[in-house]
Amino acid sequence: MNTINEIATRLASLCEKREFLQAYEELYSEHAGSIDPMNKNVPILGLGALMERERQFLENVEIHDVKVAHPSFAGNYFSVIMSLDFTPKDQDRRKVEELCVYKVEFGKIVSQQFFI
Repeated sequence: MNTINEIATRLASLCEKREFLQAYEELYSEHAGSIDPMNKNVPILGLGALMERERQFLENVEIHDVKVAHPSFAGNYFSVIMSLDFTPKDQDRRKVEELCVYKVEFGKIVSQQFFI
């Protein structure tokens, strides 16, 4: 079973290498959920739906840089600050910094919520 520290470290590594879909495949529960202000805070439930949303995002942006700060831990939760520098198709380049909070149960991420 993966510890919360191992999960946080692996997530940061994969995100910095822009391997977002691999992160979902390796680290998330089949029943994981997400709340994201870029999705108008409408909850997305299930690994398949999370991966599809990520695929659509990646198809519509050019990512220039991703940085992930060292995690903080509390019980079954960890958080990181993630900075994303990207250009959406037909739009201006953007830089977003968000607080990302993850809940881990039984060695998998079961929920994530992003705050901008």
